Amino acid sequence: MDNELIDISTSLRLQIGYGIGHVLNDVCASLWFTYLIVFFHLVLEFSATQAGNLMLIGQISDALSTPFIGYHSDHTDNLVSAKYGKRKLWHLFGTACILASFPFIFSQCVGCSMTHKWAQMFYFSSFIVIFQIGWAAVQISHLSLIPELADDDHTRAHLTAVRYGFTVFSNLFVYIITWIVLRVTGECDKQQVGPGDAWKFRHIVYIVLSVGTVASILFHLSVTEKRTNRNQDQLIDYDNNTPVQTHCEFLKKPVLYQVAGVYMSTRLVVNVSQVLIPLYLHRTLGLAARSLAVIPLALYLGSLTAAGVQRLIPRSFTRKLNYLLGSACALSGFVWIYIESDDNYKIYYIYLVAVLIGFGGAIMLVTSLALTADLVGARTEASAFVYGLMSFTDKLACGIAIAIIQMYADGADSSYYRDVLSWVCGGSVIVGLTLTLLLPKYARDMVTVNDQRSTINTEDPTAASPSDIL
Repeated sequence: MDNELIDISTSLRLQIGYGIGHVLNDVCASLWFTYLIVFFHLVLEFSATQAGNLMLIGQISDALSTPFIGYHSDHTDNLVSAKYGKRKLWHLFGTACILASFPFIFSQCVGCSMTHKWAQMFYFSSFIVIFQIGWAAVQISHLSLIPELADDDHTRAHLTAVRYGFTVFSNLFVYIITWIVLRVTGECDKQQVGPGDAWKFRHIVYIVLSVGTVASILFHLSVTEKRTNRNQDQLIDYDNNTPVQTHCEFLKKPVLYQVAGVYMSTRLVVNVSQVLIPLYLHRTLGLAARSLAVIPLALYLGSLTAAGVQRLIPRSFTRKLNYLLGSACALSGFVWIYIESDDNYKIYYIYLVAVLIGFGGAIMLVTSLALTADLVGARTEASAFVYGLMSFTDKLACGIAIAIIQMYADGADSSYYRDVLSWVCGGSVIVGLTLTLLLPKYARDMVTVNDQRSTINTEDPTAASPSDIL
């Protein structure tokens, strides 16, 4: 069993096999966050409020299903899961839900395209709920494999970076396909997105789902889930408790909610900016359809650069320094959006802004995920539960934020999305950075938790070595 630890840290095949396991989720998430409101508001001509409500329905469905799936993923114990792996079994279930529902979301209402928009919302909502349940199952099961496959905090961070690297490649693929389809089928350099583009989005969905399906199949063939008992460093050290006791111990620790706040703030930066940037380009800057693919592409080129930099960062570069670097880059981009809008900015500088936001957001996200893996440590039986709680906060916060933003968008002027991007996303950067800097600096075996007491050694602030988690 110990050889499995060596394999995952040195085998390129296993790293790639793990990384591609989230590609289907990634391509769907890219379309969901970047183009859902664009599709429903600009193509199907739903109001901004209705489009925002559809996204809210999806985010609430995801938020509610995530902790449920996380809990049951930790407790799944049957003949099939024992042979195939409980994480991979939930991953397979989620994949089936996604493939059965997502194509209907980015298509016109079948047999009801002429009915009232509020009636059509019930039709689309049913597929959105199924999709989000499946998406949550894939996300939680895939994240929960990190602590089981990785032995130490540096290896976990490396796996997280590999995972995020494939996320970036998936987004790049989506935007390149979108640009190709828009360019081949129309004058995307002159015309904005409109109702006549519905069939184009349908073809984009079919292409990216095909690639995501192949990636999921390769993941299931490449990665073997194994149960191991290992002693390793973690934020919280536990006695041998039952899974329920372990979950309760996590819920009693303030650091859990602090890390959840970091993750939620980071996701607000990444996801809300991904939703609003296409609307900002279309409405505030008045750019053509081409920009809705090319500028998000530039944003994810920045993310790709960050994923490469993350792999080269030495152990002595702490989580807090990582997050500070990402925050500085992202905040610079949002400030630039607020102060610039001239022609040179629209033609040239908007790409640099996109790269800054992409680079900064990627560093922040990888760091927040690594903090979550550190929080789980060796308690892999509770990993899905913890990731479920983290994801619950981010899904609910993003859904509510976007719905509120869209609620006031219909009657707002053209500068609305510029202001919202700057203040909401910029404010989230500051909140996430503050919570990260306030995280306690845990050293090895610093925290001991059992059924009766919790003790923290704070007498020696230098006890933590540079390679410790924060």
